[in-house]
Amino acid sequence: MAKKLNDLSALGAFAYSTNEDLYFDNGEDDMETPANSQQKLEAVFSNKGRGGKTVTIIKGFVGTEKDLKALGKHLKNKCGVGGSIKDGEIIIQGKHRDKIM
Repeated sequence: MAKKLNDLSALGAFAYSTNEDLYFDNGEDDMETPANSQQKLEAVFSNKGRGGKTVTIIKGFVGTEKDLKALGKHLKNKCGVGGSIKDGEIIIQGKHRDKIM
């Protein structure tokens, strides 16, 4: 059953204009990822909040979300383990700092 709307605020944010010159920024960045030699990445071990399991966290990546995910996938494949990408950080399961560096 469809939810009945009491006012337009329930629809969320939207914009409509007949002005052809109006520019709308949808929040997506067109930023390019710097070259590998310009990246200043930091790999640290952590086990806080993970039930004693050790993970390697890579911080400091500058670039697009797509490139961050591609790097995370490459590192996980290289180490042969699982992991995830959260809040701009790559989390690799286990102690793999030497392989990553």
